Amino acid sequence: MTIDRIDPPSVHAAPGLIAQIVAPRHHDLAFISGQISWDASGTIIGVGDYEAQVAQISRNIDANLEALGIDREAIVKETIYVVGWTPDLLPIIVGGLRSTTAVPASTLVGVVSLAHPDALIEVEVVVAIPRD
Repeated sequence: MTIDRIDPPSVHAAPGLIAQIVAPRHHDLAFISGQISWDASGTIIGVGDYEAQVAQISRNIDANLEALGIDREAIVKETIYVVGWTPDLLPIIVGGLRSTTAVPASTLVGVVSLAHPDALIEVEVVVAIPRD
């Protein structure tokens, strides 16, 4: 898989957290809808617990990636929405979402609420799928 991940020297870098530029070559893009901590039956997992919610979201993302025949290396962009954002949540959230050294371009947004009243985190991703 050829995906360039670039941090220009004149732009502040956050190694291991994000890549400033992610450019897939010879790939198509797929957009995975925002995932909250619903299990397969629609029950919110981890009410009031950021770590438990991010673990379920990670499982949901992995299931979507598996349906596409790819893994987390293919994630090129993520947007993370967090209710009650504080900087001390960063290691819990990012640590729970990352199982690879191939970091995506990333945006984190603190929000007042999400689509479900018990959801604390929502994550949407864009993935690169190699062309045949």
